Amino acid sequence: MLERKPLKGRTQVTFVLPEDTPVGPVSVVGDFNHWNPAAHPLTSRGDGTRAATVALPNHGGHSFRYLAAGDYWFDDEHADAHDGANSRVHT
Repeated sequence: MLERKPLKGRTQVTFVLPEDTPVGPVSVVGDFNHWNPAAHPLTSRGDGTRAATVALPNHGGHSFRYLAAGDYWFDDEHADAHDGANSRVHT
């Protein structure tokens, strides 16, 4: 799930997953962090979900995926779009 909050000239996007699906550590990786799995690990929010927040420029589109333990890559079914192997978020 994606949550958005408008900022001046940017949009704060929060990438949200259930706490235990999939089990183990998960990161959001995309063109906004040079596909670096260490840049945005999801952390527990205490409400049964975990999340990572990124501020992205307005009026753009970004490709992303999630990377879980065991080199398990997966998409966000609630993304704005999909372009083959990647999920897309529009700001």
